[in-house]
Amino acid sequence: MRRIAVINQKGGVGKTTTTANLGAALAAKGVRVLLIDLDPQAHLTLHFGTEVETDQPTIYELLTDSKAVNDVAVKVRENLALVPSHIDLAAAETELATEVGREVILRNAVDEVEGDHDVLLIDCPPSLGVLTINALSAATEVLIPLQAHFFALQGLGKLFDTVRLVRQRINPRLTVAGVVLCMHDSATKLSGEVVDDLCRFLEVARGTDAPWADAILYKTYIRRNIKLAEATSYGQTVFDYAPDSNGALDYAAFADEFHPTAVAPPVDARSAENTDSRSGKVEAAPPDPTRSNGPSVAPSRDSRDRAATASSGIAPKSDVGRTPADHAASADSAAETAPVAPTAPCAVLSPEGVTVNRQSVATDPVDAPIAAAVSDALTENVSGASPPCAAASSPAVPASPPSAATIGSDSVVDVTPRDRVADAV
Repeated sequence: MRRIAVINQKGGVGKTTTTANLGAALAAKGVRVLLIDLDPQAHLTLHFGTEVETDQPTIYELLTDSKAVNDVAVKVRENLALVPSHIDLAAAETELATEVGREVILRNAVDEVEGDHDVLLIDCPPSLGVLTINALSAATEVLIPLQAHFFALQGLGKLFDTVRLVRQRINPRLTVAGVVLCMHDSATKLSGEVVDDLCRFLEVARGTDAPWADAILYKTYIRRNIKLAEATSYGQTVFDYAPDSNGALDYAAFADEFHPTAVAPPVDARSAENTDSRSGKVEAAPPDPTRSNGPSVAPSRDSRDRAATASSGIAPKSDVGRTPADHAASADSAAETAPVAPTAPCAVLSPEGVTVNRQSVATDPVDAPIAAAVSDALTENVSGASPPCAAASSPAVPASPPSAATIGSDSVVDVTPRDRVADAV
């Protein structure tokens, strides 16, 4: 059984959300998961909509009255059991202050159910007291949810020191599995700087005897998503509340990366198709070479024959006995029936400057003024990078706004090449 303590002494970084949704994702994959709510706030218990009755045993009775795990755990989903918490747990640290061996009470209780579950996830409180020490004693791995902010990174060093002390004195098997970024916004400069600092810190520890020597920064990060917050108010996981949301996609992908031994949980195929789990961008399907964006026109017999000739080098039978005049007549007929797509001139960057390929200008009388104006504008405006080729049917470039000096005056503003394009349109 994998024993993971989800820990960070800083509050509000996503410990409970990660524990609940990672556990639900693993359970949906067929993994037998046991969750332990070790936080007196009992947020993990509320996350699953579990109502603790007055006489119902909780993690408090497990630590203070030697209750067994199977006597306390409740089934909340298929393959998912939860040891609930209660506000009474806040008094446990005081009651255990004089207890001998208080740091290993939870470990002894978990040892009794070693073969009943595949994964144990412990939601730790935002502190480094007796409850957190119990979690680190019972676990063999540490998972650290982290928000890419300065204060969260500063507290990470103190957390690593605590893990080192517990490993030296209580639990020699304890290691840091890795760090998962929660509520992450990769577009901000601060997030990038924090991630770079964290990667350098972990890289320096490679090959040492530190508990985090093999720790990784997981490739899958959890984006900020309001559905994750809304799901808790309904007592549901994000997979139950919004299975097609970014939060569901991110935690499903993280479950595959964190414990990749089972089948992925069911997610709405329409939203998951061609979706990058990290960026959330829906990628377009690759173009079909057999289809065209323009009108569907069946190739003429001459075009098929010419294609066969180019590929094989052998003249087709249809060319036998045909004269050059016949070929010219066929070419004229094909030119009359084939649709002509008006295209704008393409600006090409060369050592001599920006030149315009006027051969691509459409000859349609209706579009000729537009094409000529675009051609002149590209020829005169030779500074800067070359613009991409575009169809003449694309939206016209908007005219440049007048300068502040000419607003409200009767003077005539000089017409720029960009203005002539808009006037021609």
